[in-house]
Amino acid sequence: MKMAVVQTRVDTALKQDADAFFESIGMDTTTAIRIFLKQTLIQHKIPFEIIQDNSFYSEKNMNALEHSRKQMENGQHSIHELVEV
Repeated sequence: MKMAVVQTRVDTALKQDADAFFESIGMDTTTAIRIFLKQTLIQHKIPFEIIQDNSFYSEKNMNALEHSRKQMENGQHSIHELVEV
């Protein structure tokens, strides 16, 4: 089978962390990428859920924001002047 080279740029910390993780489970990063590509073709989709690494949209924070919005609607809030430092 003829082989092709796939190159991509990622930041150094991401590469090092990925290498360390895959090594800890007995595989290298190249094998992990090959598995990802094969599973993408088998499943005809990205083979995992993509989640956002942003705590602003976490369920806990969204509930807190909704609670604050309801408090404002009920007049349970106070307005403060902005202070310039």
